[in-house]
Amino acid sequence: MVEGVQRRWAESGQRYEVFHTDCPARDVVDHVTSRWGIWVLISLQSGDLRFFELRESIRGISEKMLAQTLRALAQDGLIWRKVEPTTPPQVTYGLTEFGRDLGEPLGELFDRITQRLSAR
Repeated sequence: MVEGVQRRWAESGQRYEVFHTDCPARDVVDHVTSRWGIWVLISLQSGDLRFFELRESIRGISEKMLAQTLRALAQDGLIWRKVEPTTPPQVTYGLTEFGRDLGEPLGELFDRITQRLSAR
């Protein structure tokens, strides 16, 4: 499991100043709330997925943007990546504990939004 700098900084007891541009937690917030980051976290809540399965589940995302989003979320310690040494390589992604902690309220937010929309 890859652990992001934000996680290590929090464990050292330092306080975050998220409104400062040099705050490491700000990068995680930017990645999670990016156009595609939230959809990746919500998609992975149902279980581990391979790259092409993620691409299929998130309509409208390009392979390039999915790869960039996955790379950023992995660096932040929100998702893990497993490569099977096959031809072609099979790459599977899943949520880390940190990713599940953040993904759960995002899923609840999504559920609230869709419930309100269906009530219109």
